[in-house]
Amino acid sequence: MKRRSLDPETPAESAELSLCEALLSLKNAEEMSAFLHDLCTPAELEVLVDRWRVVPYLLDGVAYREIHERTAVSITTIGRVARFLNQGNGGYLAAAARAARRRAAGKATSKKAKA
Repeated sequence: MKRRSLDPETPAESAELSLCEALLSLKNAEEMSAFLHDLCTPAELEVLVDRWRVVPYLLDGVAYREIHERTAVSITTIGRVARFLNQGNGGYLAAAARAARRRAAGKATSKKAKA
């Protein structure tokens, strides 16, 4: 991680919290996508997408090699994501659980609309 001297008025923790609040303020996936494209370089965004893309496979117990073959994400990245799934702060698990609930609710809504 890049180290730099910060303005003592704005500690790193405060800046991180401000970013989290900005992310939470966005109302939908389109707003989030626009924000991420403004915030990140294409390479940074690709790294984030790669990490997120392997989460469902890891949660389903798919082997690293198979995940790599399906996604072209490196084994190193897959291992890093797996480590944080198991020993991290719970962010991947919380996001994956909420995404799964949204998908399930969306499927139930579309089935009702078809009926």
